[in-house]
Amino acid sequence: MPKYPCTTKAGKGLLELDLELPGFSGSLFQSELAEGVPVYLIEHDGYYNREHLYGEPGSDYPDNVERFAYFCRAVLEAAKKLDFKPDIIHCNDWHTGLIPVYLKTLYRKDPGFAQTKTLFSIHNLGYQGNFPHSQLKATGLDESLFREEGIEFYGQISFLKGGLIFADTLTTVSPAYSQEIQTTELGFGMEGILQKRSDQLHGILNGVDYTVWNPETDPFIPANYGPQSLSQKKQCREDLVKMFSLRLNKRTPILCMITRLSEQKGIDLLMQARDALDEQDIALLILGTGETRYESFFLQWNQDRPDRIATALMFDEPLGHRILAGSDMLLMPSSYEPCGLTQMYALKYGTVPIVRDIGGLKNSIQEFSDKTGKGTGFKFKVPKAKYFLKSLQKALSCFNQTATWKKLMLNGMAKDNSWEVSAKQYSRLYHKSLRS
Repeated sequence: MPKYPCTTKAGKGLLELDLELPGFSGSLFQSELAEGVPVYLIEHDGYYNREHLYGEPGSDYPDNVERFAYFCRAVLEAAKKLDFKPDIIHCNDWHTGLIPVYLKTLYRKDPGFAQTKTLFSIHNLGYQGNFPHSQLKATGLDESLFREEGIEFYGQISFLKGGLIFADTLTTVSPAYSQEIQTTELGFGMEGILQKRSDQLHGILNGVDYTVWNPETDPFIPANYGPQSLSQKKQCREDLVKMFSLRLNKRTPILCMITRLSEQKGIDLLMQARDALDEQDIALLILGTGETRYESFFLQWNQDRPDRIATALMFDEPLGHRILAGSDMLLMPSSYEPCGLTQMYALKYGTVPIVRDIGGLKNSIQEFSDKTGKGTGFKFKVPKAKYFLKSLQKALSCFNQTATWKKLMLNGMAKDNSWEVSAKQYSRLYHKSLRS
């Protein structure tokens, strides 16, 4: 990965990286994760020693083509100089989209990569790394690649398209999203490519790190609890009531949203549903930052109903743990959601998700049935306020049935969404790729 300022554990310098492109020189450092897994860091102060990763708030860095073309080339040059012949290079998102392109063009005759396969993971198809045609030269790629079957995309160059076309295998972060991105609604112009490559496209749900997200061991919450000690969750609720000066009845459910405040996250549904929500005996906590119009909406709602609505416009992970532990329900009415993690965190904390039936939310949450006692949450399909409110009403009715609600909580807490499950699927896919 690039050696950003946030990579505080710099490691030891290994070698200089001098590439053919003018001004493209840097260094390679080696560090390691806590588990002893080696990490290689590409240093180039001119490109990566900046306050932000991709751009100033509200805009991208104008030299992102150079920054990430350099990174893609540096990855391959580092492998060569370390005499490392990779079986598989697993690329993630547009920032690494040129690696498969380089391997099949500039490095196609390099014996060190003769057997190398590439796997390209799409975390969000909406982020594509599209740049003006005039910047193609900065990538070192030939003009012949600026075509429909190459990296040309509506008159621009697209790093993402490069990965989609040139990688051997494609993955997304949930099975449902792998189907959705093949439609015009959620394909962001790439649906035709993905339809053609559907046989090489796979969906694997992201996993949860339960060493971090586990109410039985969580150091950020006022009381630890688990399936056998659910009564302790009440202390986490009381913590929120006190922190946000809420005025609630004992059976008033606390709902929460921990999210980036953007159109993708379905905030418009809440705006449309506000009057109906104000009529309910509920409290709502919002944690996150984002678009000004959404921040203003929640601040005004908070001001109008300070006893029931609380807004914390910030990114604060410890506070996120406390809110998730003390809340009864989590709202995720996303317009699209490639995977989503918060709903899986919520399950572990006995906080019932109410979600849009789409993407990773579709795969990770099962609709609860009070007749069978099976399921982990509540879902709605059509992105309209009335359907969201109908799903919420089902949840509120269930909440008033103490034994049924406890069963629902325990169902969610018993789910295994660990990385061990996802890792086994990736391992099988790696081996399949090598055999192809």
